[in-house]
Amino acid sequence: MGSPQGSTLRTNVAGLVDGSTVQTEVSHIDCLPVYVKELIAGGAAGAFAKSIVAPLERTKILLQTRTHGFESLGVHQSLRKLLKHEGIVGFYKGNGASVIRIIPYAAIHFMSYEQYRGWILENYSSLGSGPLIDLLAGSASGGTAVLCTYPLDLARTKLAYQVVDTRSNFRGGISSLYPRPAYSGITDVLTTVYKEGGIRGLYRGVGPTLTGILPYAGLKFYIYEKLKTHVPEQHQNSIVMRLSCGALAGLLGQTFTYPLDVVRRQMQVESLQSSTIQGDTRFRNTWEGLTTIARNQGWRQLFAGLSINYIKIVPSVAVGFTAYDMMKVWLRIPPRQKDVSA
Repeated sequence: MGSPQGSTLRTNVAGLVDGSTVQTEVSHIDCLPVYVKELIAGGAAGAFAKSIVAPLERTKILLQTRTHGFESLGVHQSLRKLLKHEGIVGFYKGNGASVIRIIPYAAIHFMSYEQYRGWILENYSSLGSGPLIDLLAGSASGGTAVLCTYPLDLARTKLAYQVVDTRSNFRGGISSLYPRPAYSGITDVLTTVYKEGGIRGLYRGVGPTLTGILPYAGLKFYIYEKLKTHVPEQHQNSIVMRLSCGALAGLLGQTFTYPLDVVRRQMQVESLQSSTIQGDTRFRNTWEGLTTIARNQGWRQLFAGLSINYIKIVPSVAVGFTAYDMMKVWLRIPPRQKDVSA
């Protein structure tokens, strides 16, 4: 993000304002509908942020689902064990499914957020144009994105839950962990799950996901935009400012909704867990999942992996928001309504 690039961006924007020939250099971008630009910006931001924290995301899932051999380990020890048995590739197992999911998820999330936000401002002007609108639009967009991409999240979790693809490679007697052969990829997961449970199987755990994403997505956008309102005008475009606001928004939002994420992960991998590890209990709903985990595994399990989530949420949400804002500038996305009115 050096100054030459910044100068180019400013020059291009100035060209659009004064009608100079610079506009012809970006005519293809300018011809795109705004919602398409928002899809592109959101998808790129999501993929970039998700890839940065992939090793921490894999470790978090192993801790959440109490994978054999990892239930008593901390973050650092889990990373070392993964590196020892699976190498660098092990850090990114399931990341292909994660990136494939996050691109449409983030694209829909950010685009629908902007669309919901504009719709609320146009139809419910009595609510004003402050962070409350971001809370409502963020919650609605989070739910929309989840419903559109949940099967891919299910596939990502099942792939990440598998500590090894070939059990003989793992020393320590884990050969009895899986009652069936390991999944070979995203298509195999989706096909197998659909054959076993149909559409309902592909959306196993979507209840706690929606219960968690609605407040989390809303709080994330609310806190991010609220913090930005307290930043002096001269620092509004600072990357450091955006990273800081995004990191704090992610930390606070995740803390309140994390137990719901734990329930979701355990519901997603129930069919993979042997009775000797987790029992035959199947959660019928979110509340039952919360109470059962607290009773049988202890309330601390509801926050298993939270420390690593704090570690990963800082770069993930911060980079996601920052990349999205920068992509909006590059793609010439018009200012928001409240910015124009201001």
